[in-house]
Amino acid sequence: MTWEIVIGLEVHAQLSTNSKIFCGASTAFGAEPNTQADAVSLALPGVLPVLNKGAVERAIRFGLATGAHIAPRSVFARKNYFYPDLPKGYQISQFDLPVVGNGQLVIHVPASGKTEAYEKTVRITRAHLEEDAGKSLHEDFHGMTGIDLNRAGTPLLEIVSEPDMRSADEAVAYAKALHTLVQWIGICDGNMQEGSFRCDVNVSVRRHGAALGTRREIKNLNSFKFMQQAIDYEVQWQIDTLVNGGAIHQATVLFNPDTGETRMMRSKEEAHDYRYFPDPDLLPLEIGEEWKEQIRATLPELPQAKQARYVNELGLSAYDASILTASREMAGFFETALAASSPDITTSHSTKLSKNDSQVAGYDKGRAGGVEAKLCANWIMGEVNAQLNRDGLDMTQCPISAQQLGGMLQRIADGTISNSGAKEVFRTMWAEGGEADAIIEARGLKQVSDSGAIEALVDEIIAANPAQVTDYRSGKDKLFGFFVGLAMKASKGKANPAQLNEILKKKLAG
Repeated sequence: MTWEIVIGLEVHAQLSTNSKIFCGASTAFGAEPNTQADAVSLALPGVLPVLNKGAVERAIRFGLATGAHIAPRSVFARKNYFYPDLPKGYQISQFDLPVVGNGQLVIHVPASGKTEAYEKTVRITRAHLEEDAGKSLHEDFHGMTGIDLNRAGTPLLEIVSEPDMRSADEAVAYAKALHTLVQWIGICDGNMQEGSFRCDVNVSVRRHGAALGTRREIKNLNSFKFMQQAIDYEVQWQIDTLVNGGAIHQATVLFNPDTGETRMMRSKEEAHDYRYFPDPDLLPLEIGEEWKEQIRATLPELPQAKQARYVNELGLSAYDASILTASREMAGFFETALAASSPDITTSHSTKLSKNDSQVAGYDKGRAGGVEAKLCANWIMGEVNAQLNRDGLDMTQCPISAQQLGGMLQRIADGTISNSGAKEVFRTMWAEGGEADAIIEARGLKQVSDSGAIEALVDEIIAANPAQVTDYRSGKDKLFGFFVGLAMKASKGKANPAQLNEILKKKLAG
């Protein structure tokens, strides 16, 4: 506890354009090596870069979503270094005049063994546009290296945070929030396995109250699990080194998930090592207010705003709201299912419900047509998510539509089916399709809610078990479950539990 951890992140988000940032070559993943490398990607003599407007628009969307400053004038620069997979010998990036600066992101840090869950604001220093390099291939070349330039020129937004995080938990929470946001606003597909979202983590330690320590950068983390492990190892390594009288030298390190250790790759370069200078082939980028406002009008409701609305208008907990907004698809599924539970629902924003981004609000005490928002949330976070995980699917591949789930929830709320009956309906819809009402009818799952029929059943059970009735009335309250079990068995599980309990208590009271 005498040590303080200081963490900042540099995240590379591959922008979701169809073509590269300075040429028309495709950005599609998985093509044969060098089949998507045109003359500009190959840096052939005489070629000139032409800026992709879609990449700029995506950078502006990110800046607006994080409350950042959008620079009215920004400049592209040449970042000089010499790798085999960088054919020009420099990377086109931005240096002192980035397109986005001074934003922020509110993160939810989950509870751990040491702390309760809490919120924290992480400052975003800058987000700048740049091109990706190619890829060096070392396997199957018998001591040589192959170069694939398909990625060369792919548009990236590099998002640089302030060193505001103080634990691996905070760093992972920030990375996850950023991962959700870039997908939510449609600027990046977030595919970490394909390298669309890559994180570099700068870690240092210091005694409390001391000056910032020397940082080491953990490069190219593409898994939140590995990020947690890498930070934990690196922090302990730095503390152990300092305690034993050693010194920390600024360096770039790699994390080996097989050993759980970080190892030095090279000494860390500073900005002057790259000899930045403005790219003479690209004019300064100018962004007017009208363009910004046009883009602002296309932004969806953002995760933080949705979370607040779920809590304030639907009565959900902050935890439930954060889970339901883990992706835009999940939030849309939840809202559509809730709306589908009643044909008379309108939205507080007077917008037409869409498949993936509906907006549902303004329900009295979190209810929609008799269905509580909490009931809907529980089914999506519980049964739906569990089945998706078992089948290896994501929300966009769910075999049950939000409308189908909403129809089933309505039948739970109005007492047509019990929870156990609902699970059978759910399993049938998942495997075979169909609507809840048809499944309930075909399988005879409708609850008995006729109070007269339930009373007659209870009277028979009480008459057949006089000894247990006497014991119950003498104070053995636990026998109540015995009577409930008999009643449910006699009704073949179809008696409405709430009505059954109420009638049983009244009859047993004498």
